[in-house]
Amino acid sequence: MAPRKGRPGYMIRIITFGYHASLSGPTIHCDALTNSLHRLRTPDVCMLLLEQRDNKLAQCLGGMLEEVGQRFSAELMSDLVCVNDLVNHVEQYRGKMLRPTLLLVSAMGTADTIDLGPLREPAIITATVCEMVHMATLVHDDILDEAAMRRRGQTVNRLRGNETAVMLGDYLISHAYHLCSSLGRADISRAVAAATNTVCEGELLQLSNRQNWRLDERTYYEIIRRKTAALCGLCCELPTLIAHDTGQRNGDEQLGKALFGYGEKLGIAFQIVDDLLDLAGDEPTVGKSLGRDLAKGKLTLPLIRYLSEADELQSRAMLELLDQCSEAAGSDETAPQHLYAQVVRRLQDSDAMGQARDTASRLIDDASCLIERALPEGLARQTLLAMAQAVVTRRF
Repeated sequence: MAPRKGRPGYMIRIITFGYHASLSGPTIHCDALTNSLHRLRTPDVCMLLLEQRDNKLAQCLGGMLEEVGQRFSAELMSDLVCVNDLVNHVEQYRGKMLRPTLLLVSAMGTADTIDLGPLREPAIITATVCEMVHMATLVHDDILDEAAMRRRGQTVNRLRGNETAVMLGDYLISHAYHLCSSLGRADISRAVAAATNTVCEGELLQLSNRQNWRLDERTYYEIIRRKTAALCGLCCELPTLIAHDTGQRNGDEQLGKALFGYGEKLGIAFQIVDDLLDLAGDEPTVGKSLGRDLAKGKLTLPLIRYLSEADELQSRAMLELLDQCSEAAGSDETAPQHLYAQVVRRLQDSDAMGQARDTASRLIDDASCLIERALPEGLARQTLLAMAQAVVTRRF
């Protein structure tokens, strides 16, 4: 794929256990950042391995992500062996590191320097805080979905039961706010809390619409805007809030709005692709249990599009399959597999999945336009543009 007109050339490589995909353009090497991420004890390489030709951005970003990993571990350390064992296990969930990366690269754009200057310390703390909040939502999501696998390993609920998983999620959330309070910035603490509230509201809205086979697109977008995109948007906006007290020239409200909009659109696109992968991804590559949306009665964009465009006979047949998937999952977790295959085949015979991917691509185009208008040409802008494009090409 050639770089789009009017945008800087780039290449971004996505790597996970033998899978490689690249977008064309000037080569961006990945070794330094890969090594840093391996030291974070992640079971797979970060989705976004970015390094410019001069190696500076990768060195800075890799070092900062390593610091995020160190802060994460230090904050969660307990004098109880049983707690540390659980923390060590959940640290394996840190695969893509998308949210800390978004925050740190946005901070580079806000500070107008890749070493962040006075933004470095608060940016690393808030990146760690946001990753903890995200990890807590993953632990709780796995309970709600009765998922068995994440990051190619067993989930906490599968290993230790729902009670332990609930408490571990709470432990992550409480430590996130404990660490955030160390900044002494009530505005940042309230922003993180507000985003977390929005995530919880999105999950509750989704739960209230389980097995609602007439879910409309508007409600679907509201669900994913809240449960996924709100935190991504916050990660991009936070550096501008931090900058208000550090004298950085880019700590202004307009830049904050643009960065939030970029992150929110990227987050919505990310969730659409996630929903596509749940239907038609490769489980070893994706690294988590697939087909759980159908099993739990969650209607996602490809199915919403299919049902809105299908004729009466096709719609009735699909609704019967959805009911069977949900009912079978209630008694036997593996029983619906043959039903999932029928659902996916019907989707593939239509244009529904292509339409959903096109929607994600349009959101990414909109997000990229926001960045192009908000940030001057430079490494931070190029990296944010490349990250956006990687969202729609990822396979995990």
